[in-house]
Amino acid sequence: MIRYYNDDTNYRYPDKRRTSGWLTDVAAAEGYQLGEICYIFCSAQRLLVMNRQYLGHDYYTDVITFDYSDRKGARVISGDIFIDVETVADNARQYGATTLQEMRRVIVHGVLHLCGQKDKTPRTSAQMHRKEDKYLKFWQMADSE
Repeated sequence: MIRYYNDDTNYRYPDKRRTSGWLTDVAAAEGYQLGEICYIFCSAQRLLVMNRQYLGHDYYTDVITFDYSDRKGARVISGDIFIDVETVADNARQYGATTLQEMRRVIVHGVLHLCGQKDKTPRTSAQMHRKEDKYLKFWQMADSE
């Protein structure tokens, strides 16, 4: 089950039901099923405080994923995914995407982390980006049907 919350922002993510179905398909393609996943949309300041507190990083980021998954036995992914809506909007402008396109990239990025995909080295970061692109195409194919 996927839930969506706001913390220190009034952002409203559209297409929640469709997104939940899409992410169910993404998890299945990665060999997992969805447990309980909470997306918490928040301000840049809120995520900066969390980045400092939990990760020891003193910089803005678009997403932080807290993983509570059982990837061994049941292969069920669960976690809290905090998304800084301000940084996502800034990144969208920088990359020439719409805010919603970039938001979907960050949303699937969090699920891929829960599926065990890393992104801290150049190689794993490139793998993550390829997977994001692949699964974003799933969304776009549904748009064209």
